[in-house]
Amino acid sequence: MRKPTKESELNTEPIGQNLIKLISNLCFSVFVLSVLIFTAIAITYQPPDPWLESAPSLTKLFTQTENATFKIDDSIVKTGEDLVSSPVPAIPPALAPNPITETDDSIVKTGEDSVSSPAPAIPPALSTNDSVVKTGEDSVSSPVPAMSPVLATNDSVVKTSKDSVSSLAPAMSPVVAPNPVTKTNDSVVKSGEESKSSPAPAMSPALAPNPVTKTNDSVVRTGLIPAPATSPALAPTPIVETEAKTPKSDCEELKHVNCSDPRVLLAIKKFNSKTFKSIVILEYQTPVNGSKPDECDVAWRFRNKKERSWRKYRDFRRFEFGIGVNCTYRVIHTGRWHSGINARRPWIRPNPKFTQPIRDEEINDTIPTLLETNFRKGKYLYYARGGDYCKGMNHYLWSFLCGLGEAMYLNRTFVMDLNMCLSATHSSSHKDEEGKDFRFYFDFEHLKETASVVEEIEFLRDWKKWDKGHKRKVPLKKIKSYKTTPMQLRKDKSTIIWRQFDGPEPDNYWYRVCEGQAAKYIHRPWHTIWKSKRLMNIVTEISGRMDWDFDAIHVIRGEKAQNKQLWPNLDSDTSPNAILTKLQQMVQPWRNLYVATNEPFYNYFDNLRSHYKVHLLDDYKELWNVASEWYNETTLLNGGKPVEFDGYMRAVVDTEVLYRAKTRVETFYNLTKDCKDGINTC
Repeated sequence: MRKPTKESELNTEPIGQNLIKLISNLCFSVFVLSVLIFTAIAITYQPPDPWLESAPSLTKLFTQTENATFKIDDSIVKTGEDLVSSPVPAIPPALAPNPITETDDSIVKTGEDSVSSPAPAIPPALSTNDSVVKTGEDSVSSPVPAMSPVLATNDSVVKTSKDSVSSLAPAMSPVVAPNPVTKTNDSVVKSGEESKSSPAPAMSPALAPNPVTKTNDSVVRTGLIPAPATSPALAPTPIVETEAKTPKSDCEELKHVNCSDPRVLLAIKKFNSKTFKSIVILEYQTPVNGSKPDECDVAWRFRNKKERSWRKYRDFRRFEFGIGVNCTYRVIHTGRWHSGINARRPWIRPNPKFTQPIRDEEINDTIPTLLETNFRKGKYLYYARGGDYCKGMNHYLWSFLCGLGEAMYLNRTFVMDLNMCLSATHSSSHKDEEGKDFRFYFDFEHLKETASVVEEIEFLRDWKKWDKGHKRKVPLKKIKSYKTTPMQLRKDKSTIIWRQFDGPEPDNYWYRVCEGQAAKYIHRPWHTIWKSKRLMNIVTEISGRMDWDFDAIHVIRGEKAQNKQLWPNLDSDTSPNAILTKLQQMVQPWRNLYVATNEPFYNYFDNLRSHYKVHLLDDYKELWNVASEWYNETTLLNGGKPVEFDGYMRAVVDTEVLYRAKTRVETFYNLTKDCKDGINTC
């Protein structure tokens, strides 16, 4: 009997298993895809800066107005007398109510203002009012019954009972005869006799009114205007009257601006929040008086939104105020950058005979010192000078941060040399220039705060002093080659690790230490390097003079424009006519246009001045001349020797102003099709 072949014995896999595998693969694919999407979002998402987002919130918080009531009511308040349009039943004198006290800031009319027929007796009223008040006699055209005494305190025009009497008034009974009337008024007051047009009827002695006394803060007139003869008993008592100022508007007091008024600072904050949107104002000083009654000077500290550092800068400006709605201050004009000279710090005032150099109090780039005991307890990484000296600034930073990164990896203090050599590419003499200071170009204060560093001269002095005073020398380990990796030195317990770079180039470059396997462990701490605060003050000054509202163009010429082999079109694409044609497509006419360039000929861009407000770095030479703050501070750092504003400093300022522009036009991305690093390198 034949045995079955192997083909007949092949077993097919169940369909259920294939389905399960398919579903599991599909689920795993979805999981992997979701992880990739989440990772991409996490990498690209940049949350808003809470410090920048907080400025509008703080502005809204401090500028919003609140009312104590649930509903704001701006209507005119009416008293009960405003509704009297017909005679009211007489009230017996014995039943007259007690005095009524009224305090009102709106237009208030008493019952007599609208009486067109004889009205009953009115109860006594004690009123305090800041508006125009007319008494019953102001509009009486017929005999009026007796009134109870009135005690009025008013800041407006008040007329007495005889101001407008045109007919004989009836005799008053003794019961209802008015008691002495006392009025305290800050306005014009007229006596009854001044406006008499006909003789008053004779009064019995019992009915004669008592003396009337009026107190006022202005000119006082005493006397009587001649009147028809009356009996001695009926002669009126002399009236002492006063005359005051005319009524003032509620906003009259705002015409003379009180700079210490909180409403002034509130108006300035509102104006700045709408005008200077490129900066975040952190704090204000109390405004002070300007040169005119309606002007105030105020200083504030701010930071730029486009600057990564948390540096604070100062500005002080002059503001002119007007009267806005609801009697509030309104800024109608503001001065330019640093125009509020009364609000600036006293030491900034120009004085050609100053004895001490002017220094920025916010810059602390002094060299730290070490105590003898602290020196021995510390651990140091010391790099000897290598082939990086007098190289370009980019080369220098690449090597310097390698050494600083290794010191952080080894948990040691980095010994740095503040003396630098400026490459010939940035010097005016086109030669390497030694004797430059690290603090001319970079922020040494920030470096001290973010990394453990010590200055080389200070370190060597303490090292030598320790060896002289102690028999036991400081433990030292010398490293001859860059091939000794940082990982091999991680567990070394020597006080000083001294790396020496005595070999030929490029083996004597510092950055060679961070190559190869060490690159996985050494991370260059770029966050420790900030540009010099003194240079950034110049950047802030230039931007502030353009009110932070400007566009910029970066024009690269120089040696690249002359090298036709690597950049064949650069010279023609950066000609004045070509630049103007491109700018008209990207920048609105008559905008502030800052030109950052290495073109040495100042008048090269004159063709742009007929269309834009052109600004060049050389327009601000006073910011680094012999009378400037920058000059005084750098001279002090350099031991009394003047410091040149060299090519690298110009490049730093140009670049930083360019970054702050609202619209930027670049050479190799907008003006020309040539590649930045030469032909065929795009």
